[in-house]
Amino acid sequence: MTSSEIRNRFLTFFSEKDHRIVPSAPMVMKNDPTLMFTNAGMNQFKEYFLGVNTPQYRRVADTQKCLRVSGKHNDLEEVGHDTYHHTMFEMLGNWSFGDYFKKEAISWAWEFLTEECDIAPDRLYATVFEGSKDGDNLQLDQEAYDIWKEILPKERILMGSKKDNFWEMGDQGPAGPCSEIHVDIRPDEERKKVPGASLVNMDHPEVVEVWNLVFIQFNRKANGTLEPLPERHIDTGMGFERLCMVLQGVRSTYDTDLFRPLTDGIELISKYLYGKSSESDVAIRVIVDHIRAVSFAIADGQLPGNTGAGYVIRRILRRAIRYGFTFLKIKEPFMHYLVKVLVRTMGEAYPELKDQQQLIENVIREEELSFLKTLEQGLSRLEQILSGTKGKTMDGEKAFELYDTFGFPIDLTSLILSERGYSLDEAGFRKAMEAQKSRSKAASEVSREDWVVLAEGDTTEFLGYDQLEADIHIRKYRRVDTKKEGVLYQLVFDRTPFYPEGGGQVGDKGYLKTGDGELFYIEDTRKENNEILHFTKTLPKDLKDSYTAIVDEKQRMRTARNHSATHLLHQGLRLVLGDHVEQKGSAVHSKYLRFDFSHFGKMTEEELWLVEQFVNGRIRARIPLEEQREIPMQQAIDEGAIALFGEKYGDRVRTVRFGKSIELCGGTHVENTADIWHFKIVSEGAIAAGIRRIEAITSDAVQAYYDKNDKTLEEIKGLLRNTSDPVSAVSSLQDENAGLKKELELLVREKSRFIMEDLKGQVKEVDGLKFLATRVDLEAGAIKDLAFQLGSAYDDLFLLLASDRGGKAVLSCYISKELAKARGLDAGKIVRELGKHIKGGGGGQPFFATAGGKDPSGIPKALEAATAFLAAD
Repeated sequence: MTSSEIRNRFLTFFSEKDHRIVPSAPMVMKNDPTLMFTNAGMNQFKEYFLGVNTPQYRRVADTQKCLRVSGKHNDLEEVGHDTYHHTMFEMLGNWSFGDYFKKEAISWAWEFLTEECDIAPDRLYATVFEGSKDGDNLQLDQEAYDIWKEILPKERILMGSKKDNFWEMGDQGPAGPCSEIHVDIRPDEERKKVPGASLVNMDHPEVVEVWNLVFIQFNRKANGTLEPLPERHIDTGMGFERLCMVLQGVRSTYDTDLFRPLTDGIELISKYLYGKSSESDVAIRVIVDHIRAVSFAIADGQLPGNTGAGYVIRRILRRAIRYGFTFLKIKEPFMHYLVKVLVRTMGEAYPELKDQQQLIENVIREEELSFLKTLEQGLSRLEQILSGTKGKTMDGEKAFELYDTFGFPIDLTSLILSERGYSLDEAGFRKAMEAQKSRSKAASEVSREDWVVLAEGDTTEFLGYDQLEADIHIRKYRRVDTKKEGVLYQLVFDRTPFYPEGGGQVGDKGYLKTGDGELFYIEDTRKENNEILHFTKTLPKDLKDSYTAIVDEKQRMRTARNHSATHLLHQGLRLVLGDHVEQKGSAVHSKYLRFDFSHFGKMTEEELWLVEQFVNGRIRARIPLEEQREIPMQQAIDEGAIALFGEKYGDRVRTVRFGKSIELCGGTHVENTADIWHFKIVSEGAIAAGIRRIEAITSDAVQAYYDKNDKTLEEIKGLLRNTSDPVSAVSSLQDENAGLKKELELLVREKSRFIMEDLKGQVKEVDGLKFLATRVDLEAGAIKDLAFQLGSAYDDLFLLLASDRGGKAVLSCYISKELAKARGLDAGKIVRELGKHIKGGGGGQPFFATAGGKDPSGIPKALEAATAFLAAD
């Protein structure tokens, strides 16, 4: 069976078992501060397991794209070194929310594997939780064991430890025992020699876990105790790539039709054949795995970056590039060529890959070019470190500096060191790495107490579209202690006018007011697992009292103006630039708005002006808001609503329309475009390949902008003679300045000519070559010109010129190319050594290099050391 047939067969099987087939959620997580990426199929259903929302369907099945590269589930460093781990993978799953339980989950899993997939029963093993004698004192999962006894002989039902067979969502929350199903795909001769039971959970590449059936029946409290859940749930996850491996009769997931086209592609690019060398095989597996992870992340709206999820995606991509660079000898961008192969392989199942193909290719190519430059810089820095290394061991902290500052991979550092006859202080590197991890962990540490429930209920009624004030009760609360923000309390109300952060819009601020007029400030409002959380630094005295929740009206209104402006801006960009423009991100604050969009080049001044004019025209047109709440998703799309890639939408959605602008949106908006008052673009620039960013302001922020500009203009007029025509006056000053610059250049050249004649008289014969080390009073650019002019007069010149400008010292070293080659001299290494005298450093080419420093008093020592250095040569 092909992978497409296997995927469809699974979904059809559970559809016939009365499961609702739902689409994959985006791989990049939103509204969950505990996760960057979807790392398991259950992530999108957490709110049901936590009891904070009621599921629309009791039985669900899907195939979920997942990414495991950080935190507890981190497979990144294993990927490539074995034949079955992946960063990005698909997880087939079936779910029960308070409906069926262990008997059905186990029997249906067995039916699908043995009847639908025709896997020989004698190749399958099941594990059950054996119990634990730690603080939980959990017993054997007898119920699961008895069910399996009806299916499998006892010798193929194995006991599993708490580590392998007890699932927990985290330190707190739902938990329960699980049964794993393992498959033995070894040839019959090997199975006869060594029983498969002895290889289960032993990381054997051909005896692998294929399906995990989780029986969620407990809740883990903050104090570590377990209590039974009021409803029991089923959460299953089957590795799609592993299932394809089994059903396609191959010994590695990388040999399935999910990966072979990509493997063929990298063979063509690199000329290395898969299966010929363990070293190149690892590199090829890393590359074909990572191109999937990066491409799906970009399609979901996550661009490579320097922080958070963006940093992780950049790290994955760079890991693939360096494997190609180091082991396949690919020195040019190559990853982006594989995107079209991936689209052919998986574009039918995941159309977002097709829709975003050009963007994905552009972003990856730009990242490749950038990292290859970084590798060059890292190699240069490595050379500097080695030139100052005494002995043959590189300092671990220096290696960590390369890794942390330049992104230079530690294994590449080790490889280069071994080729040069050096070794690495690995203990020092690990110590520096652990110190950074400890700092990072301490900075992000969060301690959450259990929820204190004051009133029953599983959802909060949101009133914020229609009112900014409401009488409410606190339904539950908990204390959260963070290193970054200190102690905060999260409050959940029965109803709320506060808008929670989402869709790029910041959360509301405001306060709670008691009947006595006492105020408690709400610092922020956020959404987590479909729960609206209100953050406050102090708790009210009587938590069971009723309160009036009041939103900060000024901030809400400013934010609403900016949010509505982003919709008009989106429409204007598509009209001016073309329908290829798509929103790639936004940030809507009370003071400004930020809008990221796909476009191939820098916008011209005219295009920016046209977009501004369009938006302000819609504002002047006084277009009223037309809002539809809770309409069918397909109806919204049929009416022309724009949906954003990477967002998860339900069956029913909200649309926001201003004239011909219609978008799916959950944010708050003005009642009429006239409320925006005015729109002004303040900047436009690139943030990634094919992605531009506009920052803009509206309303009173525009007024403040123009007021500031008026004040600046008046100050400029005050400095000019021609106050009636400041533009003409500035133009005259520029012309005058250009003339003076030319005169200055002539004077500097004349001064350099006199200095050069003087320096020629100072050149001495030392050790069979021409030598000069002296101080000059010139700018750095003039010194370089002077050095090359002197160099043209001699074939064997060693020159060191020093200058002191603005309290900073500069050393410039010139060595005739013939001399540098003949004697093995390197100007870059020399100035790095001499730069220590001026408390600085530098580098350059073997025949010309410069060093800068903050201590001009060290210049005489540097000049003297040059002579000694030459004499020692």
